[in-house]
Amino acid sequence: MKTYLKNEERTKSSIINYAWQLKKNGRAESTIETAIDRLKRLAKLCDIQEPEQVKATLATLEWQNNTKHTVAQIYNGYLKYLGKNWIKPKYTKEHGLPFIPTEKELDSLICSGTIKTTTLLQLLKETGARIGEIARTKWIDIDLERKTIHITAEKGSNSRILPISTKLIAMLNNLPKINENVFQTHKNSLRKTFHALRKRTITKLNNPRLKKISFHTFRHFKGTMEYHKTKDIIHVKTVLGHRNIESTMVYINIESALFLSTSDDYTCKATTNDNEATQLIENGFEYITTTPNGLMLFRKRK
Repeated sequence: MKTYLKNEERTKSSIINYAWQLKKNGRAESTIETAIDRLKRLAKLCDIQEPEQVKATLATLEWQNNTKHTVAQIYNGYLKYLGKNWIKPKYTKEHGLPFIPTEKELDSLICSGTIKTTTLLQLLKETGARIGEIARTKWIDIDLERKTIHITAEKGSNSRILPISTKLIAMLNNLPKINENVFQTHKNSLRKTFHALRKRTITKLNNPRLKKISFHTFRHFKGTMEYHKTKDIIHVKTVLGHRNIESTMVYINIESALFLSTSDDYTCKATTNDNEATQLIENGFEYITTTPNGLMLFRKRK
């Protein structure tokens, strides 16, 4: 028993020291939090001081390959910090398309929570921000008069200022202003509350599809719908704060698949002027074709 406790204390101490090492190396807070959270989770299942135990544990766990790949990457960095080596198991990362629920399904979760949770989910839906970005949001980041919110980026993204609705402003005004943060809870606690809400709503509505909805699903929904409305991938990139356009391109594929059979109404414009054509594209119009007499045709969903 004493040996087990000593090993447990040693592991806790090494994880804390590793977190400090990552911080000294300039790693982002969100990266550090994710690494430490995964290492602590792994430490509950095996002795992470022993690479072969970790490898055997990963082999038997019913985790998705993407999760195993991420954990193996994180553990690899931890081992280097310890001065140890292992033959890292190869888990192929699967690049599948994310699940996009209907707006009704998202709203069923939003309206089922407490004032705090409902406001949080509505904010995720309207901005497409990451939960870490929302968890760090301060009251001074919200401009009630202009109806905007300043999103401070994480994970190497770009910060941005986004519009929010009058409805969301009213919801935010109903929250207690106890300290400088809008949500006075760590993102892991917010996630636990959401999981409990999701479980209750699944039972209430008898809709197992809701189990596939996570905080990040709201971000995918926002990206898909913004591209559907504007057909402007640069606009979507700006809204989501992506630095690399390749991260945004996935929403072209998703939108095309989801709305393939949908009949849309369009506003159509025509011009022979290059400056006007440029203005139309900047306003979200899609170039269609040029007629034999040089008339450029554009359209935009209503």
